[in-house]
Amino acid sequence: MIDPTPNEAEAMTVGGQMGGEYLESIGKSDLATLTEIEWDCFIDAVVTGYCDHLRELAARDRKRLDAMTPEVPF
Repeated sequence: MIDPTPNEAEAMTVGGQMGGEYLESIGKSDLATLTEIEWDCFIDAVVTGYCDHLRELAARDRKRLDAMTPEVPF
């Protein structure tokens, strides 16, 4: 990813943490030793963690932006 936004960078960190948690749960750290199913689960953990966190950050941003929008007096 070229020039990630702050939200994307944070989501990448969270996705990486989720992948690390999966690897810890199966007791492996060498990606070359993962079976095909383990690899799929690892990628799923990373991508899901990234996407879920990015959506959470976007929702927070939306709430903050909505709160900044002035109401029309008429």
